Amino acid sequence: MDADDLKKIEEMFKQNIGIMSEDFQHRLGIMSEDFQHKLDLVVEGHQMLGDKIERLEGRLDGVESKLEKVEAKIDAVGADLAAHRADTEAHHGVYRV
Repeated sequence: MDADDLKKIEEMFKQNIGIMSEDFQHRLGIMSEDFQHKLDLVVEGHQMLGDKIERLEGRLDGVESKLEKVEAKIDAVGADLAAHRADTEAHHGVYRV
């Protein structure tokens, strides 16, 4: 084995290492794109969930408002009934005894 043979072997190693390096970079690029795509899907899913939560919060606010009105009406009916029970003569319009 002489210097020429060593040089040829060294060139073959450099060529193989270069090919392997390019292949590795190519695969790494593909994996990076795939990961980014999956990450984008997760972000999009979280955005959709956030939008749905905001819509639900709006609907809940409306329900709470309606419940407060119903509670006020029930309290008014309860107060009227209590007054009627206390004095049936004063409340002769609807409740006749």
